[in-house]
Amino acid sequence: MAKTFDYLVLGGGSGGIASARRAAMYGAKVALIENARLGGTCVNVGCVPKKVMWNTASIAESLHEASSYGFDLKGVQPSFNWKLLKDKRDAYVKRLNGIYANNLGKDEIQVINGTASFVDNNTVKVGEELYTAKHILIATGSRAWIPDIPGAKEFGVTSDGFFELEHQPKKVAIAGAGYIAVELAGIFNALGSQVTLFIRQSEFLRTFDSSIREGIMEEYKNAGIEIVPLSAITEVKNLGTATEKKLSLTVTNKDTLQTFVKNDYESLIWAVGREANTEPLNLKATGIKLNDKGFITADEYQNTGVPGVYALGDICGIEMLTPAAIAAGRKLSERLFNNKPDSKLDYDNIPSVIFSHPTAGSVGLPEHEAVAKYGRENLKIYQSKFVNMHYSMLDHKPKTHYKIICLGKEEKVIGLHLFGKASDEILQGFGVAIKMGATKADFDNCVAIHPTAAEELVTMR
Repeated sequence: MAKTFDYLVLGGGSGGIASARRAAMYGAKVALIENARLGGTCVNVGCVPKKVMWNTASIAESLHEASSYGFDLKGVQPSFNWKLLKDKRDAYVKRLNGIYANNLGKDEIQVINGTASFVDNNTVKVGEELYTAKHILIATGSRAWIPDIPGAKEFGVTSDGFFELEHQPKKVAIAGAGYIAVELAGIFNALGSQVTLFIRQSEFLRTFDSSIREGIMEEYKNAGIEIVPLSAITEVKNLGTATEKKLSLTVTNKDTLQTFVKNDYESLIWAVGREANTEPLNLKATGIKLNDKGFITADEYQNTGVPGVYALGDICGIEMLTPAAIAAGRKLSERLFNNKPDSKLDYDNIPSVIFSHPTAGSVGLPEHEAVAKYGRENLKIYQSKFVNMHYSMLDHKPKTHYKIICLGKEEKVIGLHLFGKASDEILQGFGVAIKMGATKADFDNCVAIHPTAAEELVTMR
């Protein structure tokens, strides 16, 4: 006999947990099925431990900058203990796993350890047990993948493997052009590793605004990161030992098709994309459809097309950000269990941040998309490029670049793009304003806070 619930949530990541807890708050009988650690990618091998590493790298940068502010560090050579930090970071993540488990227990949500597999549209199987519910949410997320080339899987790791490194590699190769690759490159470089970043096109972060792409690329080159454009790694060999790797990478230029070799890397990290965790679900037993990239197709209300079955988060391949999954999960439970039939997440103007060095942030349309959608003649673009006061005492003075994209005579702000120190924190507040429909005049009417970098956004002409 199948055990029956009001709500079955497949996946104990941020989106699944948020939806489960919100449903339980309204009295629903909820079960959550997870085959790994609670918290999903974000808590275990994503946002949370990544931010710990970014903080660490930022402290290293501050140590380098200290002498420019009058601190005499002569004779002082701070050493960095990677293993110590890893152990503390892992303990912190483990504590978060426990907090999630405690909260689910307090909400009387039954946690089922195992992998869910559909039997039909209303029933899933975990081991030998059957579970059924009127409402089933699929929130099993995505995973990083490694291309099928000789030596790639044997000698390389994904971003998940980055968090398993017991020692800091002195020389590391990173393949990828998205924000994960860019973030890991910045962390390694700031901590003193020699970094080579292999990208398949001429630029990285191609979905972001040009101000962000160009700004980060310039700073990374200035920081000593080697960027190899138009490159595809076609073979990986280890010329060293299992414990002391010396990886040799065969690389092909995409334009010229010429092949060359790069040697002596201690680590190779693949950050070339993510794929949906759909295989164990046995979706062929249901009517659920996948798109051409293997992600579940769901509408704006998270409906899969199969009555009573929903999907959200990375499994859908749209706005693959933890806060978006959390918000969508809560909205869904409001609709299903709190009599709010119109409750859904508005996927427009979701802010996103790149924890690069320095950081960058974006909300709304990048310039190239705004031009394609509205025509350049209907846009007015404001920009400011300046040196953040933080760098005024330093010899190296990276440029901060802010861009505001406005539409029509009322100059409604439809895009905001920040590159420079503290962009991550600055963007959150301005994201609220843009979500509310702010215009350039609204920005101008806000009195500046001086001296800050953010004041440029309300004084721009």
